[in-house]
Amino acid sequence: MQRRTLQPPRQQASGHQSVPTGPHIGGLGFGGSVGLVKVFTRPTDTLMVILPANRRGPVSAPVVLVAEELSPAGIALLESTFEVRYTDGADRAKLLPALADVDAVIVRSATQIDAEAIEHARRLRVVARAGVGLDNVDVEAATKAGVMVVNAPASNIVSAAEHAVALLLALARNVPQAMTALKSGRWNRSAYTGVELQDKVVGILGLGRIGMLVAERLAAFDMTVIAYDPYAPPARSTQLGVRMVGLDELLSESDFISVHLPKNAETAGLIGDRELHLVKPEVRIINAARGGIVDEAALASALRDGRVAGAGIDVYAKEPCTDSPLFGFDNVVFTPHLGASTSEAQEKAGIQVARSVRLALDGEFVPDAVNVQGGAVAEELRPWLPLCEKLGRIFAALAGGATAAIAVEARGEIADLDVSVLELAAMKGLFGDVTEEPVTYVNAPLVAKERGVEVSLSTDDISPDWHNVLAIRGTAPDGQLISVGGTLTGLRQAERLVEFNGLDAEIAPADHMMFLGYADRPGVVGTVGQILGGQQINIAGMQVCRHAQGGEAMIVLSVDSAVPAEVVNQIAGAIGAGLARVVDLDEI
Repeated sequence: MQRRTLQPPRQQASGHQSVPTGPHIGGLGFGGSVGLVKVFTRPTDTLMVILPANRRGPVSAPVVLVAEELSPAGIALLESTFEVRYTDGADRAKLLPALADVDAVIVRSATQIDAEAIEHARRLRVVARAGVGLDNVDVEAATKAGVMVVNAPASNIVSAAEHAVALLLALARNVPQAMTALKSGRWNRSAYTGVELQDKVVGILGLGRIGMLVAERLAAFDMTVIAYDPYAPPARSTQLGVRMVGLDELLSESDFISVHLPKNAETAGLIGDRELHLVKPEVRIINAARGGIVDEAALASALRDGRVAGAGIDVYAKEPCTDSPLFGFDNVVFTPHLGASTSEAQEKAGIQVARSVRLALDGEFVPDAVNVQGGAVAEELRPWLPLCEKLGRIFAALAGGATAAIAVEARGEIADLDVSVLELAAMKGLFGDVTEEPVTYVNAPLVAKERGVEVSLSTDDISPDWHNVLAIRGTAPDGQLISVGGTLTGLRQAERLVEFNGLDAEIAPADHMMFLGYADRPGVVGTVGQILGGQQINIAGMQVCRHAQGGEAMIVLSVDSAVPAEVVNQIAGAIGAGLARVVDLDEI
């Protein structure tokens, strides 16, 4: 999927400009109808950013395609905002044409969203998986196309953990085998003698969210819990009272082994023939994570040789599975991938992905996006994202054209958080007005790379003037250093702009703002007010920022309506402004 971008705005001659309405506006060669012309101006140049008509004005509701069953609560959330369509995602002949004009698609595990499907979906912006695993979604192809991929990572963790424990208990006490015998008219208690869990060792393979829940529940049975997970932070196991061991040690010590790893190149076939020669003959192995992590043929061989006492299996290398080498053993408990199959998990998954789709189609940050740089965002950092976007928009206006690099700074207590997502927010604001395609948290790094803009992030836990502050710094095309800073204040976390080009300020961001740089002298404020008043443009707020009397100064205004380019030109000429810019934040 190709992305067309508008080139950096060209400089034009000063004075009043007539704006052509054809397809080649301002020499930018945009092949389509024009929706809105935004003008940034100063005495020496007028800069235009053209936004295509398909991003402004009345538009139809985005289309969401539901390709598999979704909870009623999730459907209701979607239908309140979007046009919702339905198809059978498992039927490729129906899926591909259905993707042609949709903005989002929601799937479970049966629908394959691969490169071919994404290529058919020219409008696609979001792929949402109503569950955890993403084996059926080509995340790399989606990322290249600028498509966000989201899942519901917390929706089924309790259900999955409980199912693993259910398999373990059923296996330990031979519950399904005894039930089958009794239904067949056989009362044979001695044939189904089981084992207790108390004082047994259980090895947890993978101490993620589900593995942690299983460890907690099995510890309540007075089991000794050990775990193997080379990526788990030490504090996690310490908190749970779990002893971390190597893989071979876990295999040799455990009476029960429960698998809770993702399936990838590193974990596929992790428990194979070699590993199954290391275990105790009385070990029982549970896999309710992903098929293929435990080699089914190797496990069948170990069961046949008496090297493994039993297994509880919910997932298979190929699904649906009706013919496994494991199905012939009486000491194996089987279920058809039921880990997430509870009404509670389905409800949570439907609601979570519906909310994520709404956020994504609104261009907001999606906490559950899997292909967005920055990963999970701390709750206390999220209020800073809209502010950071606004700072990016204001920086673009002040710079007035292309910049080779920007530096994002986070100072104060927020520096102790993972603030990497602030780079994305800054880029989303910076490029929001200069690309034909909407800039999102997914494609913002690609847009920056295409435009040759380097973005860096630095943190400092010391903030001299404010509890916390964000700033964006860079250089304008004419070599002038540009900077803008902001903070959140008070219990309501109110947004404040606190720095412009090194000048201190304190003003709330507004839908329509103007920035005027000039040499400090009497009468300038009155001139600006008189011209705006003559045009029936009401000033909502104003601040004059300066280092010293008679030196460099800047007027920052918030006004109740957009300021036309000719009025900006008039004000700039009347006060001899070296910088005159407007920005409309209502379009974020």
